[in-house]
Amino acid sequence: MSFADLGLSTKILSAVTNKGYTTPSPIQEQAIPAVLQGSDVMAAAQTGTGKTAGFTLPILQLLSQGKPAKPNQARALILTPTRELAAQVAESVQTYGQDLSLKSAVVFGGVGINPQMLKLRKGADILVATPGRLLDLFNQNAVKFNELEILVLDEADRMLDMGFIHDIKKIIKLLPQKRQNLMFSATFSEDIRKLAKGLVNNPVEISVTPANTTVDLVEQWVYPVDKSQKSQLLTSLIKDNDWQQVLVFSRTKHGANRIVKQLESRGISAAAIHGNKSQGARTKALADFKQGKVKALIATDIAARGLDIDQLPQVVNFDLPNIAEDYVHRIGRTGRAGAKGQAISMVTQDEFKELVDIEIFTKQIIQRKIIKGFEPSAKLPESKTDQRPIKAKKPKKPKVDHRDGQRSGRNAAGGQPPKANRSRNRNRNTNRSSDTSGNR
Repeated sequence: MSFADLGLSTKILSAVTNKGYTTPSPIQEQAIPAVLQGSDVMAAAQTGTGKTAGFTLPILQLLSQGKPAKPNQARALILTPTRELAAQVAESVQTYGQDLSLKSAVVFGGVGINPQMLKLRKGADILVATPGRLLDLFNQNAVKFNELEILVLDEADRMLDMGFIHDIKKIIKLLPQKRQNLMFSATFSEDIRKLAKGLVNNPVEISVTPANTTVDLVEQWVYPVDKSQKSQLLTSLIKDNDWQQVLVFSRTKHGANRIVKQLESRGISAAAIHGNKSQGARTKALADFKQGKVKALIATDIAARGLDIDQLPQVVNFDLPNIAEDYVHRIGRTGRAGAKGQAISMVTQDEFKELVDIEIFTKQIIQRKIIKGFEPSAKLPESKTDQRPIKAKKPKKPKVDHRDGQRSGRNAAGGQPPKANRSRNRNRNTNRSSDTSGNR
């Protein structure tokens, strides 16, 4: 099957061809016709399957046949959990809609709100947004949804994990009841299905990846190593293998910054991307990485969600993730669009539990390799095939400090609880201090 068989217009097909694509991926082959028919869609598709084009292409087609957006109105709303994913989706909209007379806009936190308000004055046929900034703009009358035709929840599972469920419900209440709904998620968890009950109507369900499996084209292995040797091992891998581009995952923001300093001190260009970085710094780091100015991009899980890097050959887990499912998202950055990739994990004895959780989740034992000169002082225990299910994780509660897509109102107030609760909290903390001081 070709893209021409999916019922897309010649202008959109031309943009797809210019991008270098000729054959739709499985998610595109199933999702595009369903969206064009006006159906609600629930699609389970992991990173790297082409899901973004799976909804942007048919949305562009549908909107190009209607009336342009009026001032401050949005005709299609695409919600994403992070700034990077919002920027990536907006880029796809512009790329595939370059020959169409449609207006698009992207809004997210971490940057000034005034330019976004000015852009929305002209209206947006397609608006890509993170939940918090969208609500801020709505509360300032910068955007209205009277004429909204399509709602898309992209990476719905991650939005729930990041605590955006309340913002999402608020946004849904602001929208017209008659609309087309598209929900894209890596998995159809119980929480996702609960959200879907109040959102989609008789949806077409699409699943293109078997549950809990990793990308087939990604070669995976583990390097047992002492924690003190991880940085030197990473340096050795980059230099000895002449890696020109590697995405490295750190569990923490501070850890990401530390890895950058260590690599740069050894002559390897590196940059970090995480929630403490300004949006300008994050955008520059990603651009430099894509252009080859930076060899190693060090990222945390939230910041890396939605990154689309063509032909990324290597992913390194400097730290294993606490949540097994995040391992699948991490290594899904490589082995995309039919290309082969490598996913390497540096694992200490202390991370054995996380390794076992990953192997249970992916239903495979990951091959181990010992690098000469980096033999661990404490042997990593042998894994055994164990298919016991892992307990479902609970969604994280939103933190007080600002995060991607999160509203800034409470932050601006200093994160203080309502006055009525302050004295109660103060008394509670006083009573608690005598019990807990010995445990700190």
